[in-house]
Formats: sequence, structure tokens, C-alpha cells
Amino acid sequence: MDVGTEAGAGAAIGAAVGAAGRGLTTAEAARRRRLGEANTAVRCGSRGYATILRTNVFSFYNSILFAIGAALLVLGRYNDALISVGLGLINAVLSAAQEIRAKRKLDGLRLLDRAPVLVVRDGREVAVDPEQVVRGDVLRLRAGDQVVVDGPLLDGGIEADESLLTGESVPVVKELGDELRSGSLCVAGDGHQLAREVGEASYAGRLTAQARRSTTDKTPLQRRIEFVVRLVMALVVLMSGAILAQAALEGFTLVRVVQITAVLSGLVPYGLFFLIALAYTAGAAGIARSGALVQQVNAVESVSSVSVVCTDKTGTLTTGRLTLTEVVPLGGHAPGDVRAALGSLARSTAATNRTAEALAQLPGEAWPVRDEVPFTSSLRWSGVATAEGVWVLGAPDTLAARLDRALPGEVLAARTGRGLRVLLLARATHRDAGLRDPEGRPALPDLEPVGIAVLADDLRPDVAESIARFRAQGVAVKVVSGDDPRTVAALAVLAGLEADEPVSGSDIDALDDPALDALVAGTTVFGRIAPEQKERIVASLRRTGHHVAMIGDGVNDARALKRAHVGVAMRSGSPVTRDVADIVLVDDSFAALLPARQEGRRIVNGIAVSMYVFLTRVATQGLVILAVTLLGLGFPYSPTQVGLTLLTVGVPTLFLTFWARPEPPDEHLLANLARFVIPAALITAAFGAAVYAFLYRRVSEGLSSGRTPAEVTAAFESYTGLAYTDADFLEASATIGAQTGLSTYVCLASFVLILFLAPPSRFFAAWRPPVADRRPAHLVGGLVLVFAAVLFVPALSDYFGLTGPAPPVFVAVLPALVLWFGALTAAYRLRLLDRILGLEQLPRPPPTGGTPRSPG
Repeated sequence: MDVGTEAGAGAAIGAAVGAAGRGLTTAEAARRRRLGEANTAVRCGSRGYATILRTNVFSFYNSILFAIGAALLVLGRYNDALISVGLGLINAVLSAAQEIRAKRKLDGLRLLDRAPVLVVRDGREVAVDPEQVVRGDVLRLRAGDQVVVDGPLLDGGIEADESLLTGESVPVVKELGDELRSGSLCVAGDGHQLAREVGEASYAGRLTAQARRSTTDKTPLQRRIEFVVRLVMALVVLMSGAILAQAALEGFTLVRVVQITAVLSGLVPYGLFFLIALAYTAGAAGIARSGALVQQVNAVESVSSVSVVCTDKTGTLTTGRLTLTEVVPLGGHAPGDVRAALGSLARSTAATNRTAEALAQLPGEAWPVRDEVPFTSSLRWSGVATAEGVWVLGAPDTLAARLDRALPGEVLAARTGRGLRVLLLARATHRDAGLRDPEGRPALPDLEPVGIAVLADDLRPDVAESIARFRAQGVAVKVVSGDDPRTVAALAVLAGLEADEPVSGSDIDALDDPALDALVAGTTVFGRIAPEQKERIVASLRRTGHHVAMIGDGVNDARALKRAHVGVAMRSGSPVTRDVADIVLVDDSFAALLPARQEGRRIVNGIAVSMYVFLTRVATQGLVILAVTLLGLGFPYSPTQVGLTLLTVGVPTLFLTFWARPEPPDEHLLANLARFVIPAALITAAFGAAVYAFLYRRVSEGLSSGRTPAEVTAAFESYTGLAYTDADFLEASATIGAQTGLSTYVCLASFVLILFLAPPSRFFAAWRPPVADRRPAHLVGGLVLVFAAVLFVPALSDYFGLTGPAPPVFVAVLPALVLWFGALTAAYRLRLLDRILGLEQLPRPPPTGGTPRSPG
């Protein structure tokens, strides 16, 4: 600042000081309120309810589901339309409810208290609500008052606790002209403040507005699923158009068109949407049991991908309390006497603080006190006058000038260099000395050093163990705090981190993004970091490809929590921080993140294996429909047969999702999906089309070989087990017989595919190594029995549009299954697709858990 600017600022403050006695008039305050210069609460930020409902109801997926439902409704397929529209509405309700819940919490964020404040109006002090304060008002501040606007101190002197804003745990002394920021707390002193910035323009207003911004990151799995689903839907639309156009050219009836449309709509992976929502909900419930409350549902998955954890210090790694780590006697005093004096001094002070609480753990008795000077940041010492003498406790450099001997510098340097808090206990050299000067102001007497008390921040239980486990899993931990860098570094070492050289916030300000990225990558401890600098550090980590979790408890952490992929708050922290967080640690336990991460990984792996099953079914069914339609052999499925996907996809994916193991997420999920699904779909569809064509021709030839209608009827009943009395059913008979064979083949092949994904022995270990978990194999056995019941029980086979256990079906299906198994096993073992696509170097991570390695 140049001389002219300083002079102008000084003149402005001087004028304001002169006005402090009279303040604004009531009329002037009302006029400024009408001009919009009042300290009104922030009202902007999150989206409105109408916008939330519109975007969730008419999302990309839901719009397609509603379009399919409308088409089915026009064609008279009311049940199918209800399913399509109903699933869209369920998705909309779940997502909208989550966002509305988040909106209400965000809109309720409030950094400032609503207690009345004192302003000078018409020359006298009056109490008004904070919203009634206007720009230019003069406010009276006393100990215990919250600062509700930004502006300079006009007179007097106060100590401001800015820990809510900056993380700095030591109160800051404010003198004439010093800036006071809204959201801080006056802990000592008295004075007047000029309201220069109010409402949304104030520091608290800006923080609140930024915290209210609704930001939800899509997780890696969500982005992959979105890509896959968009691709599937595009292919379904194209295939549907081609097949329906062919049906129209061949003169298909409206009923036939409706049936085809119903089957094609079944290719849309409805169940995958529902399964993901169910898995996230179940994962959130599991994480809650470990002490972590999930507030943003996709955090269940996002926490499993975290590669860097950034954490605040005070209230996050520490309990907020101090621990006495060492007592060093001085001047020949006995250690026991020094400890007793410290304990007695702590019990004798009327003003309790963290230091007194830590020292009160020592033995001692309270002394009768005739005078006391409480600790303040400006004094940096406290003292009591008793019948036993005058005792003082304070910073060594503050007391040094009054000591009768020099302090051992190496003893102090060894401890302060490690970031520990060092306090000197001293006793007045004269028994009748006092603690004040003739004017009654605090003053130090001549002192004799008695001992040194060394204190450290109290680590939360399990912090060191949790950090060690994070690092063992390849997760980097960085401490980002508003406290002194040396203090933060000392605590980081106690927590098991390699602190190296800590970086101060002043070192960050001048750096551009590339330079900051390089600095952040090689630094573990950051101190004196402002809220906006915390946000920059998180953004830097994101730019360099890390998935970031930020843990904090104060308002100064809120911006960084919003910027991180996963924001984690302590339950005992600020309400603002809790409300913007994705996860809240309800027991304030840093260790709760580890089981939450494991649960998230289990859910992610479960959803991944479900995608293998879903996409194989969709691709196989689509290819069969395409092949059979091009061969002119009717349509391979009826709407009722599509219901069998409950056995081939619905039930298996549900169980496999919740049986998955908490292994690291598959980094090459899309590539591995292609490597599994493409061979499985091509080979399964090829044999499926062959089975369908064989049965279609055989039934047609068997029913039309020069027989009378009665003979045709008898032959059909022999082939299919169904009774027909109308001879005009040749094509329908051939179609339903072939459909039964195709459905039987596809169902049994789908069951065996589960054994490829979770092989119980080396016989099935073509895609991945065998697993110890036998539950998938038992599931396959149960599904085979259920399908056998569908096939052999007439009521069930009729419901699903099947002919029953006709001999020609098994003649075609069983050999096809044997050949299919051999072909698919060879394709996986020989890595045929990998050789074609040049992907031999990629491992095959096990979707259901286990150690990724190539199958033998």
C-alpha cells in the first residue's frame, strides 16, 4: 500500500471513529435498508424444487423409459407400459428425494448466530437483529459477541477467535484499524466496529453461499455405467427400428408388432438401475454400522476409489484437548515439587482453558487466591497471587525479561523445534510481590524459573493405526491445517506420517497451477492454510488424477469438502460442515473410514459383476433376435418368455452383488467387460440361433409332411405337449416349439456363465482362477432346479409360454450346450479376443473378489 492509500484509509477510519459515538440515525438506517444495504441472510445457491423435479423426472434414462412406455400403451400392452413407466418413476422419486433432502440441508446452512447485536443509533446503543444491521452502522463488541459483519475496529481492543474461519486455534489480537471478519468471535476486550461489508458481500455470506452450491460428482463407476447404458440403448433403438420396419414390410399384424415391441423393450437394462439403487442403499446401511453416516448416496462407491485423504488437524486428527508430555525441572527444583506446583496452579485458576485442563491431571491442591490475572493472547501469560507466593505460567520468551537467570536454550529449542507447546512455570522472587502495576494493569514481577511444562495436542484414538492402514493400502494422507506449520508437522509425526518440510499458506499464494501441482505432490504437511487455499490444494490433487477425500470439522473446511470427491465431517464439528459433507463420522472416529472404504469396495465389485451378467444377457438376446429375424424364421421370443430373465439375471445379480468381496475396484472395467461379454454373447447367440433354426425346421417339417389335420394335431402334441385343435397353426407351432428350445438353452447357458465368473474348480476356470466361495455354485444348482420346475410343471410352462419338456427340445439343447461350453472355454483360455484387439497385457481382475491374475 502506498503512502497516499494509507493516508486515505487512516482518514476514513478517523472519521468513522468520530462517528462511533453517534452512529447512524434511524432514518438513515431505514433508507439504506430500502436500498438493499442490509445484512440479510444469503438466499441463493441450490436449485429450486421445480428444477429438481424436472431434471430428475425427465433425465436421459427416464425419458427413454417413458417413450417406450407410451409406445406400449398405444399398442395396448398395458402391463408392459406400466413396468416401463413405473421403473422410470421409481428412479425419478429416488433421485429427486435425495436431492431435495440435500437442498433442504443446504438451504438451512447458517454460519452466523441470530442473537441480537448492539448498534449505535441516534447516539445510543440499541439491540437489533443481525438482519437489521446496515452498511455504515457502528457495532459494539464485547467478550462473547459474534462478529456479524466485516469491517475495521474503530476503538478499543479485542481478541478474536477465528478458528471457525481459519482453523487457527489461538485468538488473534485486534487493535485500532485491524480488520474483523464476520463469523469470528470476540473472546476478550471491548470496542466498536464499522459495518463495511454486510449480507452476501461479507466473509460469512460468501462462505455460506459457496457452501450452499449443490455439487455432486459422478463416481468412476457411474460414468462407466452411463456410457454402457447409453450404448445399449442406442443399439436397441437402431435394432428396434430395423426389425419393426421389416415386420411392416412383411405385413405383420398389429398383435405381432406389439409382441416384438414388448420384447425389444425388455433389452433396456431396467434391473441394472434398480440394482444400483438397492446396492447403494444397502451399502449405506452397512457403512452406518461402522460409525459413518452416508448423506450422499453415491459416496458409498466414491469412498472406495479414494487415493488421497486430506485432513484438518484440530478436531479431526486431535480431540481438541492438550496432553502433558513432559515436565522439566529447572534451578535444582525436585521433579515432584514442580509437578505438584503445576497441578495446584491449574486447580487455583478461575478461568479454565485447555492448558489448565491438561495440567489439572497432575497431583496438587487448590491454593487460596488473593489476585489472579487470566491468560490472554496479548499478555501470553497468566498468574495467581496466593499466601504461598506469586506463581506465573506463560511463554518463555515473554517471561524471560523478568527472570533472574537465563533459560537453557537447547532444552527449549529441542521441544519447540518439534512443534510442541512449551510453557514456563516461574515464582516471584519476593513473597509479597503482586501481579499488577500501580494503575492496576497486569504486570510481571521479578521471577525465578521453576520448571517447563511441555504439551502436545491429544491425538484421537486409532488415528495412528488408521493412517498406517491407509498407507498400507496405497492411500496417501496429507494434513492441511490453519495452525502453525511446525505444530502441524509435530502432530503429523506423532500420527505416523513422514512430515519432511511443512509448507505454509504464504508459500502457496504466488504459485500458478502447474507449480502448485508439483508442490502438493511432494508435500505431506501444510500449515497456516486459509479456506480458499485448502480448496486449491484439493483442486490440485484432482487435476493430477487423484480421487480425493477431505476430512474436516470447521467452517474453514467447508469449501474444501465441497471441492473433494468425498467430503467427510466430524459429528462434533460445525453444523455447516456436517451439512455439506457426503459422509459424517458419527463417533468422531477417523478409523470409521476404513470399514466404510471396504464396504464401498464390496458394493462396487458387486455392481461390476452384475454388469457382466446384465450385458451378456442383453447382447445375447439382441444378437439372437437379429439373426433369427434375418433368417426369416419368425420372432424368437414372446413377451411372457422375457420374464425368465428373473432367473437368468435378476436373482443371480442380486446375490452376487451382496456376496462380492472388498477388493480394489477394476481400473479396466470397460475393457474387461468387452473381453468377457463379446465372446460370451457371440458364441451363445450363435448356438442359440442354431438351436432355434433346427427346432423351427424340424417342427415345421414334422407337422407338414403330407398329414391330415388330425395327424398334424397329434404330431404337434407329441412334439410340444400342447393341445391344438385348429389345423391353421403351422407357423405358430413351429415358432413356439423353437422358442421353448431357445429359452431352455439360453437359461442353462446363463446359469453356467455364473460359474465362469465364480469358478468353483479349475474345470470352469477359463475366465478367472477358482474361488473358495461355494455360494455361487450352490446358487446355480438352485436356479437349475427352479427352471426344471418351470419346464415340467404345466401351469408354470404355460405361464411363460413354453411347450414343456418335449423330446426334440433336449435333443437340440443338450448337445448345443456341450459344444457351447467347449467353444467359450477355448475362447477364454486362448484369449482370442485379446489377441484380436491387442489386449493380452491386461490382467483379468476378478469381478467377485480375489487376487487378479491370468487364468491358467
